[in-house]
Amino acid sequence: MSYPSALHDVLDHIIAPAGELACQEGKFPRAAVMALGRAGLLGLTCSAEPAGGGTDLARAAEVVARVMPVCPATAAVLQSHYAAAAVVEAYGGRWLRGEVAAGRHLCTLAVVEDGAGGAVRSTARRTGGVVALRARKRDVVAAGEADSYVWASPSVGSDGGLTLWGVPAHAPGLFVPARPTGAPLASATSTVVADPVRVPAEAMLGTDGEGFKILLGAVLPWLLELCGVVGSDAVHPSLGALARSASGAARTGDGQAFAASAAMALR
Repeated sequence: MSYPSALHDVLDHIIAPAGELACQEGKFPRAAVMALGRAGLLGLTCSAEPAGGGTDLARAAEVVARVMPVCPATAAVLQSHYAAAAVVEAYGGRWLRGEVAAGRHLCTLAVVEDGAGGAVRSTARRTGGVVALRARKRDVVAAGEADSYVWASPSVGSDGGLTLWGVPAHAPGLFVPARPTGAPLASATSTVVADPVRVPAEAMLGTDGEGFKILLGAVLPWLLELCGVVGSDAVHPSLGALARSASGAARTGDGQAFAASAAMALR
């Protein structure tokens, strides 16, 4: 079955009923997400070998645009998942790439620091083959619902750069605090805390200290397109602001201004 036909079936039979419940009761649309996975739509943009859809950003944008009017919460989850999956596809290990491609694994972005209450900036400390990550991340879509997070930390080395990690949701030391009143509960957007969470050094996505470059090259193009098709950045306020900055930089050629605004948002 082609992906438009698969999406049509999932929209009619699963997402529409789940979307009503999500809006009325603020419940995460788990049934919709699972149906998207079974239909091959979570792995739509992953390599066709061994199990992905082998399509591109334009097709992902079409899916988000069609889902948004039916269930905004599900569209929000797809936005973050597709952007995170782009990083996993490029830098993740074989097992993780295969799980995402097969639609069995929901991933999301956890890259923006929560500075509320004077919280200390995140840290990354390596001891042998294990890295301890300590942080509070805000505006995380599918917080507590995703299977893993594309997580940003300071570099393990001393160069002052940024490093990305694939952090499993079940890792000890990772938790979602009580969501504030008025939070968009249906998409489970919330803060995620690592206090600390310990991951193997192999969980690093890309090279130590190159995370900022990966975010600019692999994440922001997806956010620009996926936020643009629905005309809203309410899902990821900080990353939506980055997307606007990137768009402005593309028009004016002012890359330095964009880099400065992006660096501030990711602190």
